[in-house]
Amino acid sequence: MKARYLLAALLIVTTACEKQLDIASVTNLTNVTYYKTAEDAKAALGACYKNMGVLDPFPDLVTTDDAVPFLSGAADRVLIWRYNLTPSNSFINIYAGAYTGINRSNTVIDRLPDIPMDENLKKRYIAEAKVLRALHYFNLVRTYGAVPITTTETASLEGLAIPRKPVDEVYAQIEKDLTEAESVLPNSYPPADAGRVTAGAAKGLLAKVYLTRAGTEKGSPFWAQAAAKAKEVMDQGVYSLYDKFSDAFALTARGGKENMLEVQYLTDVYGHGQGRGYGPRAAPIFAGGGSAIARPTESLFKLYAANDQRKAVTFMTSYTFNGVTTNLSITDPDPAKAVSFQKLWDRTAKTTGGEGTSRPVLRYADVLLIYAEASNETNGAPTADAYTAINKVRVRAGLAPLEGLSYQAFKEAVWLERRLELAFESNRRFDLVRTGKLLEAVKAENSYNRNATIEPFHVLFPIPLSDMDANPMLEQNTGY
Repeated sequence: MKARYLLAALLIVTTACEKQLDIASVTNLTNVTYYKTAEDAKAALGACYKNMGVLDPFPDLVTTDDAVPFLSGAADRVLIWRYNLTPSNSFINIYAGAYTGINRSNTVIDRLPDIPMDENLKKRYIAEAKVLRALHYFNLVRTYGAVPITTTETASLEGLAIPRKPVDEVYAQIEKDLTEAESVLPNSYPPADAGRVTAGAAKGLLAKVYLTRAGTEKGSPFWAQAAAKAKEVMDQGVYSLYDKFSDAFALTARGGKENMLEVQYLTDVYGHGQGRGYGPRAAPIFAGGGSAIARPTESLFKLYAANDQRKAVTFMTSYTFNGVTTNLSITDPDPAKAVSFQKLWDRTAKTTGGEGTSRPVLRYADVLLIYAEASNETNGAPTADAYTAINKVRVRAGLAPLEGLSYQAFKEAVWLERRLELAFESNRRFDLVRTGKLLEAVKAENSYNRNATIEPFHVLFPIPLSDMDANPMLEQNTGY
């Protein structure tokens, strides 16, 4: 098992995830012969982007009130939906992948100072790596709580046994990385480098960190910090919403004005399968047919108003193939006839897993909603600026602007807007946990006889068994 971790730790970059997939031979490369040139530095950073911490939407969907796995699918999928969570369930495992990403960032941060290259470019590369490292730790701490912290390159089996650090220390490391990076990174890039981490992305991610840390504590200083950092992004004037919600997920949105942090793909070259994976089972409109991993809950589907433009973008309710239209149902248990998530579907893909739409990590709409919520908490009531922020999101969706709400009503309105706007983007579970609403939401969503055996300790996932075996210093989360 340790050999697997060593292999991940010693990987030298073979791929750069930028505008195209660049594959270079590493047959004769070692830690001694590599990391010598500016091109080596660029490639090393490219590997960080390739493993930048985008989350699989499945755990977020089925451990909340947003989706139901098809009961004929893999047994582990159904088990996590019913909250029979175990450390051996492969569908709730981001641990090893996150630490591979962290080690790649550590390698860049450790190795680049000795490379003779443009100093400003070197500082920028290191700052980009710090943001990506912070993202991995943010995902880890929200998923597992206390986790080990490593900020130097892992180059051997020695030192792999590291104990977990308190949550506050993990967040301190995240904040340090993001704060250091935001002062170095540019506000934008030329088109050839669109998609790289910007100062705004670092600030926006930091705003989300502060929002998470505020939790349910009224008067927490993190509310003001979240509002201030989100406002810095808004005041930059770099990011804005597309006129249409659908445009934010189009192929043309790659590196665009709303996608602040994203994983970029190329259709049929380096793609994903998020459309086909969640599409109606065997539907011929997808290369290889739809897989129907999970279906949206009726409760989520019905939350969207009839005039909410996000509904038709988020869900597929019918499809036409060879002139024949198949209507889909929100209640029919047949996976071939169920309403499906289609938000990230690339309709031009010709190969299985070849979809080229970007997978969002942080969108500007998220930052606007962070500001609205945090501002309301900071001031004890919604301000004019808070209304402006949330109403930009609502009006874009075709909804009437909000006005005249109390503190509590506004807070709940933001929570609802986040659910509708960010569905299928791996935000729902984290929002429910930070607001203390996870157990309530899961127990209320009981379609298909879910009867989830959720307990308070389930706000954290178990550390995967394979990782417990690899690191004897780890202690399992309570309850598992």
